[in-house]
Amino acid sequence: MDPIIAATHIDPYPYYASLRAVAGLSFHQGLSLWVASSAAAVAAVLAHPDCKVRPAHEPVPKAIAHGAAGKVFGQLMRMNDGERQRCPRSAIQPGLEMLNTKAVSALVRARLISPSADGLHKAMFMGPVCVVASLLGFTPAEGRTLSELTADFVGCLSPLSSPAQLDAAHAAAEHLNGYFVERLSAQDHQSPLLEGIRQRLSAPDTLLANLIGLLSQTYEATAGLIGNAVLALIRNPQLKSEMRRDLTRVGDLLAEVQRHDPSVQNTRRFVSAPCEIAGVSLKPGDVILVLLASANRDPQLNDNPDAFILDRPARRSFTFGADRHQCPGQTLAMSIASATLSEILTHNGALDQLAWDYRPSLNGRIPVFRELTGAQP
Repeated sequence: MDPIIAATHIDPYPYYASLRAVAGLSFHQGLSLWVASSAAAVAAVLAHPDCKVRPAHEPVPKAIAHGAAGKVFGQLMRMNDGERQRCPRSAIQPGLEMLNTKAVSALVRARLISPSADGLHKAMFMGPVCVVASLLGFTPAEGRTLSELTADFVGCLSPLSSPAQLDAAHAAAEHLNGYFVERLSAQDHQSPLLEGIRQRLSAPDTLLANLIGLLSQTYEATAGLIGNAVLALIRNPQLKSEMRRDLTRVGDLLAEVQRHDPSVQNTRRFVSAPCEIAGVSLKPGDVILVLLASANRDPQLNDNPDAFILDRPARRSFTFGADRHQCPGQTLAMSIASATLSEILTHNGALDQLAWDYRPSLNGRIPVFRELTGAQP
């Protein structure tokens, strides 16, 4: 086991606890990077101004730097610091915070979720992007196309992607860009969300890239949140029965899932200047693997952290980030996931007939379901 393999291990949490027991911030010789595993160390790294989201010498990954996907990547607020992060964030966050959760739920309910592994897959991965596309003024048919293109685009975000996946990501970035150019030029003012973002963010390339980023962020993170909630129900039939009796508790379930078994297990920070964090002296060029999922289970952050408690008081979590890079779409993601899970509980009676594996990833914990043909993993 190592801190990267742990993201898709069946149960990485005892291993995370062993890391915290040694030191909150320690050097991993095999990976040649620092590992922040305690809540205190994770909070300190995320808040430190000299810990950047990209290395100074490589603002865009070399594998995509000279293509359309790289052009988008370089403008994304989540991949930048300073003004290049603050400006698009200030344009997008207000609109997301003002969204009507009932309208989001209605958009989710409008999509048929079939009671099968394929139906669950579409509800997890395609449905959330379709909802956001609708909120941005696209038609349902356009939303389905945007979901497929977003699935291709996110391939550029993983170091595990093949050359074919990177080529598909570049093509998808071009097509997504074209769809947004057309939507923005329509001037029909059908989307208050899009209009507000456009008014607050005038730089065309930054605007287009971060609209694509809104779809890509929705795609994987929300899919993981929904999928890990489904796993919690499969593993605990009593909890599934309780949710079906009272769908108003689905929000409580998701709030605990995102803390207890988050879809984003880790993130990275790159040290840009000499600094000291958690008693450790760091130098420019050092890489820190920030174990968000480990920090969520730190008893210094949450009492009885390994227990799954629906009514957990004073729940604290790093899943949606912290400080200047805290995810601005947390409320939207939780609203989409809550409505989707409610529909799954209402219409999909065969959750116990599903098996699963985790998608290959260095930081994501996203289950992919299939029909059960043998022993459950």
